Amino acid sequence: MGRTPLNGPQVIEAAAELADAEGLDAVTLTRVAEILGVRQPALYRHVRHFDDLIRSLGLRGRELLADRLRQSAVGVSGDEAVFAVARAWRVLQKEHPGLYAATDRYPCAGDDELEAAVENIVTIIAQALGSYDLTEVDKMHAARSLRSAFHGFAHLESGDGHPHPHDPDDTFDHLVELLIAGIKSMQTVPVVAR
Repeated sequence: MGRTPLNGPQVIEAAAELADAEGLDAVTLTRVAEILGVRQPALYRHVRHFDDLIRSLGLRGRELLADRLRQSAVGVSGDEAVFAVARAWRVLQKEHPGLYAATDRYPCAGDDELEAAVENIVTIIAQALGSYDLTEVDKMHAARSLRSAFHGFAHLESGDGHPHPHDPDDTFDHLVELLIAGIKSMQTVPVVAR
């Protein structure tokens, strides 16, 4: 029986599983080749070099995050939508710590595909803000701010950056409440005729 040919998605999947199991720093082309039962040169048909592999992991992490955020916001609106998106972000980071870490490892500035993946995430968050009375500009500012806050919290939490004995769940809920209060303060107030 012949061996199934290796393909690009298999390489990325193996690297993602390794990153999640052992951390992103454990990912090397040699380790990925070992996991796939091939010699390292076989990987070069699917990734150009190590940085290309890390870039692909970062793209995959962003795509997975976008899918989770989109699913979380279905059927909810307002404050509930913000909490749903926030929790989905945090859950993804916990379930896929290595893949999530890859989103920080390769610069997206100047890379059209990575920049588009980031903008997709911001757009999904902005859509979750649809029931707030915000201008389109304010909605995008709020979405970018939420992205920054969620990513910052996830980054700190993944590195044990929240001192104990404070409960990170409670802190996270307070963060989301603060963000929602800020969003509400941005809402346009209709002028009432006298």
